[in-house]
Amino acid sequence: MATAGVQRTDRTFVDAKGVTIHYYTWTAAKPKGVLQLAHGLGEYATRYEGLAQALVKAGYSVYADDHRGHGRTGIEQHLGNMKRMGKLGPGGLRATIEEVRQLTTIIRSENPKLPLAILGHSWGSLMVQDILNHHAGDYEAAILTGTAYRRPGSMNAGQLNEKHKHLGTTGSEWLSRDPAVSQAFLDDPLTFYADTLKLFGLIDGLRLFGVPTKNIEKDIPLLIAIGSEDSLGGEKSVRTLAEKYISRSKLTDVEVIIYAEARHEIFNEINKEEVIADLVAWLDYRLAKP
Repeated sequence: MATAGVQRTDRTFVDAKGVTIHYYTWTAAKPKGVLQLAHGLGEYATRYEGLAQALVKAGYSVYADDHRGHGRTGIEQHLGNMKRMGKLGPGGLRATIEEVRQLTTIIRSENPKLPLAILGHSWGSLMVQDILNHHAGDYEAAILTGTAYRRPGSMNAGQLNEKHKHLGTTGSEWLSRDPAVSQAFLDDPLTFYADTLKLFGLIDGLRLFGVPTKNIEKDIPLLIAIGSEDSLGGEKSVRTLAEKYISRSKLTDVEVIIYAEARHEIFNEINKEEVIADLVAWLDYRLAKP
């Protein structure tokens, strides 16, 4: 839902496979940094309007794209056929990761003197983990939310609403304790529950797995934040992930925040003001300190 604040700008670029990618910018008057946001599966970038406005108010410009098969990118890509939404198109997951990186290049060219953080949520966080393994040097900081350690047994491949289904009838109760969020997800024509294997196929599904690389190319600060009731990974999974970033990747500034009783979409939770304040404070300390 849009809130009063800075005007959002809607833009496009064409990726290496010829797919038109829709992306959005929210520009702070005197930015002290930039945040690139990678959304999750079955959603789209402008669901984060409230977060973007809060970050702009705090002095950070925001860029976010509708990934292949999602949002306005997916509508144009699939010629309005909503049954095709979620299908990534030519090049699959690898090409989708590359278009996220292409947006990074655009951000750098437009903001050459500003520090850049990348935030990935859910599926977006899995792609960001892959990006950090190969291109951590492109960023000054990274944030993973609604995330998991990308190994079998540490990442839920089943029905994510299973343990929350008794709490409502939308099928989206796993997202947030706020029933309005679940209902809005159900009512939104651009959101959908995504069966990853059916959408991506076996090969791209397997590409979602991986571990933090050894001796990552840049020692960037990393924040990992989830709700304690997040059904994608959970506390044990993300603490293992954090430990691997420390022991394998040799990162020296890794912070884990577990929000008690919160579910998957911490930026849409009933304590979202606390979550956003923590994010801003974390960014200020890492990117905006003298």
